[in-house]
Amino acid sequence: MTKDIYIGEILRNEEIQEDCFLMKMKVASSFHDPLPGQFVMIRIAGLNDPFLSRPISIYSFSRGKSFCSIELLYRVVGKGTQILAGLIKGSQVEIHGPLGNGFEISTVKENIVFIAGGIGIAPLSLLIEHLCRSACLFTSAITVYLGAQRASAIVGLDKLQKLCRDITVCTDNGTLGTKSLVTQAFQKNIKKFSPANTVIYACGPKEMLKSLAKILNTSKFSCQVSLEERMACGTGACMGCAVAIKDQKGTLNYKRVCADGPVFNLADIIWD
Repeated sequence: MTKDIYIGEILRNEEIQEDCFLMKMKVASSFHDPLPGQFVMIRIAGLNDPFLSRPISIYSFSRGKSFCSIELLYRVVGKGTQILAGLIKGSQVEIHGPLGNGFEISTVKENIVFIAGGIGIAPLSLLIEHLCRSACLFTSAITVYLGAQRASAIVGLDKLQKLCRDITVCTDNGTLGTKSLVTQAFQKNIKKFSPANTVIYACGPKEMLKSLAKILNTSKFSCQVSLEERMACGTGACMGCAVAIKDQKGTLNYKRVCADGPVFNLADIIWD
């Protein structure tokens, strides 16, 4: 994990769905290539309020000749993200990262399943992009379940449609795609996938992941999840984002989402 801090210049910061913004910025070429699942801590450059640093998953990344481009997908949920949403082109932000541990990437499985709820599509999208461009993976091996409460909360679909063929869109109220919870849509099709030949990646609200854990509880599916937790420091110093994890012996331990995660094996997480 690097602890480098960079200055990012905003190229775009637009609302693409209700309360959901896409920020694109350029940073120095010395920025490390992020692993899918890693995140950055971001704050307005020169602002001393320590509470305005926010963790945001890396949605897309590309490297040019003289600088790197980073895209961050985020939802406005409080004071910090509201201030970020007001930044205009040319504004500068401090970027700390890339941070955290990313997904363990498998390209040998016949089926790779992605289950995303709401803004949880952000880290999964970077992984899908990586698999399609770097691993020369056949897109027919990728299945995506994308869900949200309503049509206006579905984000990232346009990018997914450029990378994948098999996409199931679900909304709780039926305003787009299938009227269903995203986990229910996956459960309906679960017999299509062999546990031995399938890897699952998921990210979304806590209740979604808890539901997925129940569905996969007695199965032998391999499933990695990226947890969405509030983080104060992003480096593990404050222990403010600790979650209960069981080790191979079944012993309870507390792991820091920012430093030990944000990616964990779903079966290892102890839910409330």
